[in-house]
Amino acid sequence: MRAIPLLPLLLVGWLVLPAHADDAQNMLKRFAQADQTQSFQGTFVYERNGSFSTHRIWHRVTDGKVREHLLQLDGSAQEVLRVDGLTQCVSGTLVAGVVNVRDSSARGLDSKKLSAWYDMKIVGKSRVAGRDAIIISMTPRDQHRYGVELHLDSETALPLKSLLLNDKGQLLERFQFTELDTRDIPTDQMLEVSPDCKPVQMVKTRDEAPNVRSTWRSDWLPDGFELSSSAVRKDPVTKTLVTSLMYDDGLARFSVFIEPLNGDAVTDIRTQFGPTVAVSRRVTTAVGDAMVTVVGEIPIGTAERIALSMRSADDQAQPATK
Repeated sequence: MRAIPLLPLLLVGWLVLPAHADDAQNMLKRFAQADQTQSFQGTFVYERNGSFSTHRIWHRVTDGKVREHLLQLDGSAQEVLRVDGLTQCVSGTLVAGVVNVRDSSARGLDSKKLSAWYDMKIVGKSRVAGRDAIIISMTPRDQHRYGVELHLDSETALPLKSLLLNDKGQLLERFQFTELDTRDIPTDQMLEVSPDCKPVQMVKTRDEAPNVRSTWRSDWLPDGFELSSSAVRKDPVTKTLVTSLMYDDGLARFSVFIEPLNGDAVTDIRTQFGPTVAVSRRVTTAVGDAMVTVVGEIPIGTAERIALSMRSADDQAQPATK
């Protein structure tokens, strides 16, 4: 869930409300806690690049423990089981790509911190999946992140709908419930996965690259983004050590991967699929060239600037580009 300039009169029955930032922050605080306290089940649609998929979700909170089962209902068979935000198993095409990290929603959102980087306002009411919703606009204060429009359930603060748009108001991603049930708690049977759901093992960095720490840093980051995690792992194919760094501003996030080239010929990459961009650039360091790849839901120009700002500890500090 990230930011957006609102689409005027997007919904029939649009009702304009006073735009109070404090009210928006209070609603976001409820939203940050909702999936940690509220059990539910429902069906939602996901859209990006004009492509739609339909999913079923069962989400149960028991004694503070969150168990969630996701099943794609159309297209390729995909299934996910998460416990307390950690992916336990996946099936279908997700197997190769899922990273076992804590889901951002499990951390909660710091609305007070986010207010420094986003203009947050309650801007109206809507009705989604037969339920009353409050619309919150989160418009970025700079050009380095996207905006989000959230339609939060008036009763539970669960997200009934979210839109992610660029600075031109173009839709990049849509999430929307078509049916939501907060009264019938999912049963054990609903939370069971099929035999095709393969366990995901946590990668233990110390086993793969003992006593190795990242020596890379960025000379420039958009205001508000901070390093949230880092790791150094050995690539199973090339046997080289690959550095991975993850940054976030409390809402948006991106990852940086750095791999030594060792004389290999590579081609720069600049691509975007919906809100997700991938930019790869060759960077020259004191110990040889490396390929820096930035992947995340940020504008492509921002990703390019971040890639070119990466420096090795062996390099002298250089001023960031303007």
